[in-house]
Amino acid sequence: MALPTVISQVVTMIYSLADTFFIGQLGDPAMVAAVSLVSPWYNLLTALGNLFGLGGSSLISRMLGVKNHGDIKYVSAFSIWGGAAVTVCFFLVTWLARTPLLRFLGASPDTYGYAEGYLFWVAVLGGVPTMVSLSMGHLLRSEGHARQASTGMMFGGVLNVVLDPVLIFGLHLDVAGAAIATAFSNTASVVFFAVQYLRLGEHTAVSLHPRFFTFRFVRPIFSVGLASALATTLGNLSNMTMVHLAAAYGDIPVAAYGIVKRIDQFPLNVSMGLCQGFMPLVGYNYAARNYQRMRAISYFSWKIALLLSACFVVCFAVFAPQLLHLFIPEAETSALGAEFLRIACLAVPLTAVNFLISYTLQAMGKGIPSALLTFSRQGLLNIPLLILMDVTLGLYGMIWTQLVVEVIMLPVSLGIYRATFRHLPPQTVEQSSSS
Repeated sequence: MALPTVISQVVTMIYSLADTFFIGQLGDPAMVAAVSLVSPWYNLLTALGNLFGLGGSSLISRMLGVKNHGDIKYVSAFSIWGGAAVTVCFFLVTWLARTPLLRFLGASPDTYGYAEGYLFWVAVLGGVPTMVSLSMGHLLRSEGHARQASTGMMFGGVLNVVLDPVLIFGLHLDVAGAAIATAFSNTASVVFFAVQYLRLGEHTAVSLHPRFFTFRFVRPIFSVGLASALATTLGNLSNMTMVHLAAAYGDIPVAAYGIVKRIDQFPLNVSMGLCQGFMPLVGYNYAARNYQRMRAISYFSWKIALLLSACFVVCFAVFAPQLLHLFIPEAETSALGAEFLRIACLAVPLTAVNFLISYTLQAMGKGIPSALLTFSRQGLLNIPLLILMDVTLGLYGMIWTQLVVEVIMLPVSLGIYRATFRHLPPQTVEQSSSS
């Protein structure tokens, strides 16, 4: 379940990096800064995808655990069509308010035009395909079709990597070319997923037909999806705050931070792939009251995530200058980014563990504890600390903020996780012996 998902997350991260990489080859920090400014707002699509898609997939996995196949079509239809409708409204408002939004995000006279064009293509025109492709992937994975879900994400990622140089360099579209490639690739992923559902036919209980749309399952979907959506939203709000504060130091720090954030996200996407891989297993075994197997799955995932995170930290610390120079040959930006990366990567192992705990709680349907952890980590601590570290320690202080937050939150996350398991009802004799 996890391996195809991890691979798809890695490929997805590669095509997310592709925009920054190919634009960086133009050697203009203003173009890179423009993409960095818009990216946190565009990534709110992931929050909508998690709210509807991840919330729906968690509920479907638990329905399968208790053999309730009849209601799955209603859950999936709401996840797709409800999410698409909300996305349309969200990005219409985004486009109408683009000028104050981009000013708030830190756009300067040099970056505003690039940022506006990127926002239009990836968010306004490409918003619905991006959100729908994420949701469809989650729903496929909920029934155990991890290979098809991962292939769909990989298909869009590979297509984006191919289109980027053609549009950026071949047609000389620069930043707009990268945005068009992203929007088209996500649309192609939606088509791929639709074909997969048609091919599965009777082998899936998921339905995309709008006649099954209903509000009956809003509460159980949102109770889980809200926690993940909140995590993504607050994480992007933190990034927006960071970019806004960094903009006071000039376009070069914004460009450097934007590149570092993309690179630093790579190991976290691997952890997220593990999370999305084990969520259906955790949800199924939780609903079936096979808690021993559920706990074993969770612990094994932790060990793998920590091992991979440690490897990434070593690689980033050793090869930071080379990585930054690869993304942008401009000397000042790459040198500053290398220093940023060596600091930022220290938080990766702790972030991975906090992620895994939150996703485990979501898979069990424990949306409120997961949401509390997320709000405490990203809202209550991260944003105020960013402002405080900027005032007291300046630009480098903000880079250290994530590590400080993760150190504070780790014992809190572990405490909630242990308390949740202590309050589980007894496991049945048959389940205990079979596990």
